Amino acid sequence: MDRIGFIGTGNMGSMLIEALLAAKALSPGQIIASNRTPAKAEWLAERHPGLTVAASNADVARGARVLLLCVKPFEYRQALEQTLPALTPEHTLLTITSPVSLKQLESLVPCAVARMVPSITNAAGSGVSLFEFGSRIDSDTREGILDLFSQISNPVEVAEPFLRIASDIASCGPAFVSYILREMINAAVEKTGISEEAAAYLTSQMLIGMADLLKQEMFTLSALQERVCVPGGITGEGLIPLREAVPGMFRQVFERTHAKFAEDREHMARHLETPPD
Repeated sequence: MDRIGFIGTGNMGSMLIEALLAAKALSPGQIIASNRTPAKAEWLAERHPGLTVAASNADVARGARVLLLCVKPFEYRQALEQTLPALTPEHTLLTITSPVSLKQLESLVPCAVARMVPSITNAAGSGVSLFEFGSRIDSDTREGILDLFSQISNPVEVAEPFLRIASDIASCGPAFVSYILREMINAAVEKTGISEEAAAYLTSQMLIGMADLLKQEMFTLSALQERVCVPGGITGEGLIPLREAVPGMFRQVFERTHAKFAEDREHMARHLETPPD
């Protein structure tokens, strides 16, 4: 992949750029970027000499054939309209905005389209990135995209009906787990007087160690629980309130994320003046 363009260098756009550069998947000279606030893109160029800051979204499209559209939903239409005059059938447009259906996007642009759902874990060159490919993608382009992002993640291709739940687990999951662990830390501090710093350190190291066990395939999640929870022991006693409170909780979480996604998709369809699927 000779050059890749980033339209939008906010939280996710800049994270992907930094991760790809850190992994040496791309060199700064292979990246051209634009941002609604130019100073944000210029800051990246200062950190990574050779990275090109484009004067406009159309200039990004003129400088690269593979484009990542990394903008918030309310900025989407304007960013697309600004880019559209420079798009050709030879381009490939990847959107990271979840509520936009690929069928909608294909009706608006002349090129191949795909969706990438990144995760904050990609910043560490870990976790998964989710992909959905439109009908115009050829096999070489598809493989090139997957190969590029395999250098900062484990790319997983997901069928559209399962994209939302896959995103809930892989992309939203770090926020859900972080909230639960913060509650554990807060309760430890309140109950025992241990310092927050100490409790946070122990919790973080526990999570890192647990991730290593799973990464090395020494345990599954179920086997890990069974191994730690000795019958009649303290861990089992601690699991009792969790078994009373947690079942059903994530069904509610997913009900809310799916309802919000449906609402956002309808909003985006109106925003782009295209009927929803």
